[in-house]
Amino acid sequence: MTAFVDLAARLAAEPADAALKDVVLTIAETCAQISRVVASGALSGSLGAAGSTNVQDEEQKKLDVITNDMLSDALKACGPVAGLASEELEEVEPTGRVGGYLVTFDPLDGSSNIDVNVSVGTIFSVLPAPAGHAPTEGDFLQPGRNQVAAGYAVYGPQTMLVVTLSGGVNGFTLSADGRWLLTHPDLAIKPDTAEFAINMSNQRHWAPGVRRYIDGCLQGKDGARGKNFNMRWVASMVADVHRIMMRGGVFMYPWDAREPDKPGKLRLMYEANPMSLLVERAGGKSIEGLTEILDIKPAKLHQRVPVVLGSANEVEVIRAEMRAG
Repeated sequence: MTAFVDLAARLAAEPADAALKDVVLTIAETCAQISRVVASGALSGSLGAAGSTNVQDEEQKKLDVITNDMLSDALKACGPVAGLASEELEEVEPTGRVGGYLVTFDPLDGSSNIDVNVSVGTIFSVLPAPAGHAPTEGDFLQPGRNQVAAGYAVYGPQTMLVVTLSGGVNGFTLSADGRWLLTHPDLAIKPDTAEFAINMSNQRHWAPGVRRYIDGCLQGKDGARGKNFNMRWVASMVADVHRIMMRGGVFMYPWDAREPDKPGKLRLMYEANPMSLLVERAGGKSIEGLTEILDIKPAKLHQRVPVVLGSANEVEVIRAEMRAG
């Protein structure tokens, strides 16, 4: 049987400081616990609506609340963490410490699918904290390139953790005895692809450039692209991005005309930035339409943004269509 390196041993080889590794290990250990809670489903009474809404006015599932509390409690107890922010909470939560790191997270991405047993996940981002004072909301509003670590756990047929710290992206699988074992080292996204992920039910609301791109894919070999494309759509960002990390492709959640004043559906701080860092470090690209997501300076904690990410050459094709208007 192959002897796999575990997460702690792999992190020991990273040039990042010990405090940052402690933060990542704390998140990883909590994700392993979340995996067990998610897997228990109806047996533990954790499925169904919580009877509340979050700051985005979205209906919360019981597991949204449970997983948010698990991560919040773990991070508040982690010495290097000075503050945290969650997609499920209206305001940032300082820990009472100064310096170290700030953590943002989506505790259960794709939770609208949890009751039908579709893969869901946890997404996290780690930023440097201010050195001289307890963090405020403004201290969290850093461009994505300031991230010192990011990752996600996907709770599917296998539970996996995909992480980047100082450089490169590694994938770990949760073993039966609760250890994260390195099974997918040095992940790399193929630059070319014939697979896209988008919610086709919104097609009539898209901007012209997005419609042109998708029309070109659907024309297959008979169209200007000269090749056939497959469409995949899980409606759980973490699952759709994980597929791209494993075999390439592009994921798109663009602006649409249903709510023209809202730039997009996905949250910059909790979803777009951490996923963009992972994708870029794996050789892919991530844009909001024309510019790189990681270059956006956040204006508010729960800011939304359009997202196009995945195989680098295909993202450039999409960017060209969107630039053409």
